[in-house]
This record gives sequence, structure tokens and C-alpha cells, in this order.
Amino acid sequence: MSTSEGGGGSHHFKDAVPPVTTVFAAGDVPDHIANMSDDEAALATLGYKQEFKREFSAWTSFAVSFAVMGLLPSIATTMWYGIGYAGPAANTWGWLVSVVFILCIAASMAELASSMPTSGGLYYAAAVLAGPKYGPLAAWITGWSNWFVQVTGAPSVNYGAAGMMLAAASIVNPSYVPTSYQTFLLSTLLMIVHAGISSMPTLWIAKFNSVGTVINVLALIITIIIIPTTTNNVPKFQPSKVAWGIENFTDWPDGIAVLMSFLAICWTMSGYDAPFHLAEECSNAAVASPRAIIMTAGSGSVLGFVLNTLIAYTITDVDAVINTELGQPWAAYLVQVLPQKAALAVLSLTIVCAFSMGQGCMVAASRVCFAYARDDCFGVLSVPLKRVNRHTLTPVNAVWFNTSIGILLLLLIFGGAAIDAIFSIGAIAAFIAFSIPIFIKIAVVRNKFRRGPWHLGAFSLPIGILGCSFVVVILPFFNFPAVNGADLTLDEMNWTSLVYGAPMLFVIIWFFVDAHKWFKGPKININHHMHTIGIEGIPVSPKKVIDVESGSTSKASASST
Repeated sequence: MSTSEGGGGSHHFKDAVPPVTTVFAAGDVPDHIANMSDDEAALATLGYKQEFKREFSAWTSFAVSFAVMGLLPSIATTMWYGIGYAGPAANTWGWLVSVVFILCIAASMAELASSMPTSGGLYYAAAVLAGPKYGPLAAWITGWSNWFVQVTGAPSVNYGAAGMMLAAASIVNPSYVPTSYQTFLLSTLLMIVHAGISSMPTLWIAKFNSVGTVINVLALIITIIIIPTTTNNVPKFQPSKVAWGIENFTDWPDGIAVLMSFLAICWTMSGYDAPFHLAEECSNAAVASPRAIIMTAGSGSVLGFVLNTLIAYTITDVDAVINTELGQPWAAYLVQVLPQKAALAVLSLTIVCAFSMGQGCMVAASRVCFAYARDDCFGVLSVPLKRVNRHTLTPVNAVWFNTSIGILLLLLIFGGAAIDAIFSIGAIAAFIAFSIPIFIKIAVVRNKFRRGPWHLGAFSLPIGILGCSFVVVILPFFNFPAVNGADLTLDEMNWTSLVYGAPMLFVIIWFFVDAHKWFKGPKININHHMHTIGIEGIPVSPKKVIDVESGSTSKASASST
């Protein structure tokens, strides 16, 4: 990996604090560059006018993505789909095997983020790499899939957080049994609170997430210390053959059960794309954003393995944890291995982390929604969704639109097992969106890919191949129900294929029937030389080009400079 100057040229501009690493290649100088900051000029090479304040750094971008990943609450809320499928093996060697490939995907994504640091992220990269003929379709599929995972992120996290809160009430008062109605109302309340925070100015959000990340890290460390030192188990730890062994709770063979258990790992390790979507609000984004992606994926892999292994070595009855009357396996696990006060303390820490995670998910989702609306992906709804609030300079409309959709998704709580689909979508939709631009880069663009200042060098191709191969193999198993044959009922059905597949089928049909007529991929709103000379294959709009010096709009042609 490298952070050397890339792109064939180096331009440094006045008043750069801190200095911004250029993403320019020779001749890619935007018009009116004299009045741009370094970050504005770097964004202009990709075709966009600066609209947000750049108040994120590598650390605060990492803070948001680590909060979105939320290791402690993620592991807590997905125990059903990990250890609940394959037993302790899912937490130990299952985690190790899968994160190797997940790190390959994260590294390839970081390379894309350095080359094209925009809020559109993977969607923009897919359009650019696929070229003018197939770029709109690639961007359309990538964008909608990525928005599906973003819009399901906050409701899934808040559903898990609400479950833990109500489980804590049940631990204190064993006669209390939470209802679906109460879970829905509490989850909805959390959604509304997060939407309010995410509507604040960027600097406030950045500070909130910085505090949240510190809390996440400290809570994770405290949990890792408390469990082995306070456990009631005698002996404290299970033998290694148990902790690393398969305990199959599905009707499928052991191998398939392990593959199915990767759902928990993939859902947990899917928040590292947040720095990509925050690139337009980050200083020196071409270096800071990929670094934040790698920091998130790397720290998540290590700390997640430590916590999961600890669970595998201390859990005494997996079946009792998964089928608990508390309705939340993490709460049941804590009660099983810890004294009640210690269990409640750790559960409380997990709830606080889940709150921070849900808010991080809401921020990332709003930036994705804004970026896609800017290119009219949402049809007539794009007009209000692409507006930046003049008081907060944040996409407030996008925040509340995602919140409304998320609350509607929470109605799946009343459908029993159907609520599980929002977790499966979180993994499937994310990794489809992650892998499409990476696949295009390694299979089509190959050595023509223009690297940013942070890149993988000679390892780019093999790392991309490993990541994409993993996605192709693993995703079908996330649609499997835990039972089959006569045991399969409507209540036990895996509804992911319907909840994710039906909307995706609709948007694909929409593209071929109508959207292809007007959707041409990312819309350029600045006249600059990179696109007018056709390097990226995306033409400047013949109708509108924003003059970033005067702010006026004028006619332009794709051949003009």
C-alpha cells in the first residue's frame, strides 16, 4: 500500500492547512482554480462543487465508521445469526476465515475512495469505471443496493437496542414480558432522536461521533475485561475443542451452517464504507478517507475476534442463549456467565454503544441519500432530497426521508421472523454494492485504473479477486432459512429474498423501462478539464455547468473547456 503522490502531477495551492494530497493527473485542472481551496479543487476534478463544510478529519471519519460498525452492539444483536447457526466455531475460526476476505474488500474500497473521494462513493466509482455505455446501469444497481443497506442500518440497530433495553427490564423484573408493540414504539423513538442529532451542523455531528467512538472503544475494552474476571463459570473457560467446535443449530450440513453464520460477521463488518460517503466533508479526503476505512476494518477485525473468542470460551449453553425468554441472546448470555449486577452493567454499556451506532448509521445513510438525489436517482423526490439546509449546511431532508422509511421497515416487527430480513439485507446489499465497482476495476479497467495517492500497488488485482470471490460464494447462503423440509413454516421462513429482491427487481425493471432515458449516472455540476477531455468517460451536461467563481449557471458543451 502506498500514500505517495499519484495521478501524474502535483499541484499545491495557497493557504492549505493541512496540505491536501492531489488527485490531479496532468491537464486535469478545473476552471477558476485560483479561488478554490485545495479540497475544493480536488473535488472539482471529479465534477462537483463544494457544498459541505470540511470539518471531518481522518480520525472523525473513522469515528463515524467505527460507530456505524459498532462492534459491541453489532456482535450482541447478531448472535442469532452467528453462534445461533454454527455454535462457537462461528465466533472463532469462522470469524478468522471471513475477515481475511472482508479486509480484502475494505482495502480495495479504500483504493477507490482515494481515487474518487465523493459522497457518491461506490455509486460514483461504478459509473466511472464502467464507462459511458454501461456506467449508468452499474451506478443504478450499486446505488440502490447501497441505499437499501444504508436505510436498513439505523432501524436494525435500533431494533436491537430496543430489544436490549426491554431485556434489561425483564432481568430486573422477571414477570415483565416485552410485547412487539413496545419494541416497535421504543425503536421508533430511537429513530426520531437519531434523526434530530443527524440534522445538526457537521461539526456538532463530528464531535458527537468522536465521543461515541471513545465510548464504544472503552465499553468494548471494559466488556472484554469484565467477562473473564467476573464470570460465574467453574471452570472459567470451556475447552478449546468446544470453543472452536461446530454446534449445528440448523437443518443443514455443518459446512453450510458455518457459511450461513458468516451473516453475523458480514453484517458486523460492513460499516467501514462510511468514510467514503463523508469524503466531501473531510479534509485531505484522498488520503484521510482511505486511511479511515482501513483503520475501521483493521481495528474491527482484531477487536471483534477478541470479543467473539471470549464469548466462545465462556458460553456454557448456546441453545439456552439463543432460545431465551428474554428475547435477546446477548442479554441471556450475560446473565448466564455473570452475576446479575455485572450483567446489567455490561448490557447498559452495550445499549449506550448501540445508541451511538444507530446515530452513525443515520448520518452515513443521509449522505448517501443526498448524493444519489443530487443525480436524480429518486425521480421527483430528488428535488427536496438534494437540498442542503441553509442553517445547518447538512442534508436534513434526506435525514428525515430515511427515518420515515426506517420506521416503516420496523413494522416488520409485527411479522415475526420477517424482521430478521433487515439484518440479512444489511449484509447482502452492502457486499453487492461493495463488490460491483471492485469487480469492474479488476475485470474491465485493470491497469487503466487511475490510482489516487493511497493505493495497493501490485497487490491491487489479487486482493480485489479474493474479495469479489468471497462475495460470490457467500451471499446465496444468507437467504437460507435455518430449517428446511417439513420444519419450514411461514414463521421460520427467511424473507430476505422477498424484502431485498422485490425492491431490487422493481428498480432494475424501472431502469430498463424508463430510467435509462434520463439517468446517465453522476451529474457533473462543475466545468473542468478532466471530463471535457473525456478521461473518465462522463460528459459535462450540455444544459448546466456551475461557474464556481461566480456561482452562476451557464450553457456548456461537452467539448468546451
